[in-house]
Amino acid sequence: MKILKSAVVAFSLAIAMGSFSTTALACESGRTCYTPKQAIKLVEDNIKAAQAAVASGSQAEDVIDLVKKALDYSKEINANDVVDRNRSKANNHLKAAIKAAKEGNLTETTEHLNAGEKGFAALNGML
Repeated sequence: MKILKSAVVAFSLAIAMGSFSTTALACESGRTCYTPKQAIKLVEDNIKAAQAAVASGSQAEDVIDLVKKALDYSKEINANDVVDRNRSKANNHLKAAIKAAKEGNLTETTEHLNAGEKGFAALNGML
C-alpha cells in the first residue's frame, strides 16, 4: 500500500508538471514579446531618440529615460552566447552614457551612445 501511494503521488506530480508548456506561458497577457531583430530595432530607435535629445539640448532626465528604455528593450535580445556577450558590451556603453548624462557631460554621453549604437547594429549580423 505504501508503494502504491508513493507511485500515485509521483505519477500525479509528473502529470501536473508535464501538462503545460513553459514556452506557452513565456509571453503572458500584459507582457509583449519581441524577436531579437525587433528588439534590436527598438533599442536602436531609442538610442537615436536619445542622441537627438542630446543634440537638441534636452534635460538630462529625458536622455536618461530614453537610454533606460533602450536598456529595457535590450533584455529581449536572447539568441545565443555570442550575441549575449556582445549585447552586454553594448549595454555597458549605454550605462556609461547614463552616468555621463547624470554628471552633465554631454560630449561623453554622445560618444557612449554612438558606441552603443554601433554595438547593437553589429548584433544584426550575429543572428
